[in-house]
Amino acid sequence: MGTWRSLRVAFILGSLFMLLLIIAYWDDIGGFNLYPFQDLKHDSLHSDCGSQRLSSDAALSASTIGARSGPSVSLPITSRIPLSPEDTAQTHPEEEQKKPPWENARKERSRVLAGDGDQDVRKQMIADVCSGKNNVEFPGRTRVIEQIPYRELDHLIVDDTHQIIYCYVPKVACTNWKKVLVVLSQALISPSSGKPYIDPEAVPAELGKFFFHLIRFWHHYGSLSRYLMALKLQRYTKFLFVRDPFVRLISAFRNKFGRPNEDFYKQFGSVMLRRFGNVSGSLPETAAEAFAAGIKPTFKQFIAYLLDPETEKDGIFNEHWRQVYRLCHPCQVKYDFIGHLETLEEDTDRLLKILKVDHLLHFPSGAHNLTSTSWERDWFAQIPIATRKELYKLYEPDFEMFGYAKPDGLLQQELD
Repeated sequence: MGTWRSLRVAFILGSLFMLLLIIAYWDDIGGFNLYPFQDLKHDSLHSDCGSQRLSSDAALSASTIGARSGPSVSLPITSRIPLSPEDTAQTHPEEEQKKPPWENARKERSRVLAGDGDQDVRKQMIADVCSGKNNVEFPGRTRVIEQIPYRELDHLIVDDTHQIIYCYVPKVACTNWKKVLVVLSQALISPSSGKPYIDPEAVPAELGKFFFHLIRFWHHYGSLSRYLMALKLQRYTKFLFVRDPFVRLISAFRNKFGRPNEDFYKQFGSVMLRRFGNVSGSLPETAAEAFAAGIKPTFKQFIAYLLDPETEKDGIFNEHWRQVYRLCHPCQVKYDFIGHLETLEEDTDRLLKILKVDHLLHFPSGAHNLTSTSWERDWFAQIPIATRKELYKLYEPDFEMFGYAKPDGLLQQELD
């Protein structure tokens, strides 16, 4: 009897301890936390969301970032490579005239998705792909949220105050969304006013890039993390923004390999050049030296790198070209709002109202171009059709899941 009584007492005390622990932790999650990244050596590898161009890709020290009081300077880029939509606000009527019919069909589909019932359509598209109805297979389609490793959930940003979960996708306006969350959090102080930022436009892009630290339940709450994460995913408003998968690739390549970027050159560019560049001898030590010598990865080599089975043996795809279904897990996370970069203005206006924060702020203005698919002809002209088809299969889940029409013209005909 003594042993049984001791077990009962231990059980009761343990239960009370767990209850107190939950209460203590629950009080702690009421705020939105921002922390500096722990390692700034590789900060140019951190996500570049494509909504703002920084004056430099070089790493900034914490003191330099803290001293900035205004928005980042946007510098023109003198490159003959066609620019991606976020790099220019100019329209090109001549591009519209020479666009083939298949591109017009894709644009028309985007217009359909921008209608009043678009969210139901977008959610149903995801449901159809995840259920296997579209016969599109991909790793992780049928697993449940509990089977996803913690490290694969690191793109979920949580604002507990406003009960928001945002999955950020690099090269899809995520810098501006991070600025919005910085303002909502009221956690960062403007050096000029001494008060929290109230205008997303005033938040330096560097703060979103270097100082925006995700709340990682598993690091902060230990064994309680799964329970708390399940509660948040059930109760909070969850959203993400996507864009045409091929255009996103073009944007990522131009931004990371179209100009000197030391970290991306050393970690990825040098690998592409060694494998596919037929480079004899040793490569230049730095990106600046390589570019000065005319040695830099081509878009064709970039695509070959993505399709090479050896690439992911060395490590998971970098977030700038990792598929959205692998970043945000839409088959496991039931998103309440799916925004498209092609309808950014309409979607952000609607979402801010849904989040009930439209009276607190406005979404930062950013350059974007609704005729973005026209760039694909220029970029893919030197890519063999067979390679284009392989690339499409690699990103097919994103095309199907988020309502982007199959680019039949790219996959079936030579481009001039």
